Amino acid sequence: MKWGVITLFPTMVADALAHGVIGRAMQNGLVELTTFNPREHATDAHQTVDDRPYGGGPGMLMKVETLRVSIAKAKEALPKAPVMYLSPQGEPLTQALVHELAELPEVILVCGRYEGIDERVIELDIDREISLGDFVLSGGEPAAIAVFDAMGRLVPGVLGHASSAAGDSFSDGLLDCPHYTRPEEIAGLRVPDVLLSGHHGDIAKWRRKQALGQTWLRRPEILEKQELSDEDQLLLDEFIRESKP
Repeated sequence: MKWGVITLFPTMVADALAHGVIGRAMQNGLVELTTFNPREHATDAHQTVDDRPYGGGPGMLMKVETLRVSIAKAKEALPKAPVMYLSPQGEPLTQALVHELAELPEVILVCGRYEGIDERVIELDIDREISLGDFVLSGGEPAAIAVFDAMGRLVPGVLGHASSAAGDSFSDGLLDCPHYTRPEEIAGLRVPDVLLSGHHGDIAKWRRKQALGQTWLRRPEILEKQELSDEDQLLLDEFIRESKP
């Protein structure tokens, strides 16, 4: 999978992705990151990449000319890639959207800075806008890192076990179940006996019940959108009964 990112701070993105499973994936050629810096296309002595907004007001916008040249260069290098702008006005990033993006062979992300980018650049050059949520960052780079990391986990061969991503929170519309490792007891709190039983069917059932229960406790609005099977409803009802004091 090939990724392109348009950013005024290329090392900020590249360095963050150079570690862990994504870093290994890049070393192994499973994913490839190319950065495109608008500053490289500035024509003045100060390498200006911002400009004043029409109508006045505080803040600046990214300079149109340098940004559009960078987008054009990125599209030349990655001709199959949609160009996506990371913006609070975009559609929320969900695991379903991550799965959709991970199916693409190429992706270009545009990181805004200052107060954002000219609306005409969005109309002319942007295929899609994506948001991490209802909050504002000082730039799109942290969002780009999150999107790339989320996509990279789904690229075949990136994770040690192919089933690891399938068990992540939201992969099946639910939060993940609790996880435990050694030692068996910490400050009087023991690992649930079922996880020590070696009975794979019981373990799978327990994990499903816990995923349903954790979603009910922490994100009930997610469950409202789910059509639970009869078996899942029984497991959830059992979790709720066991949770009552």
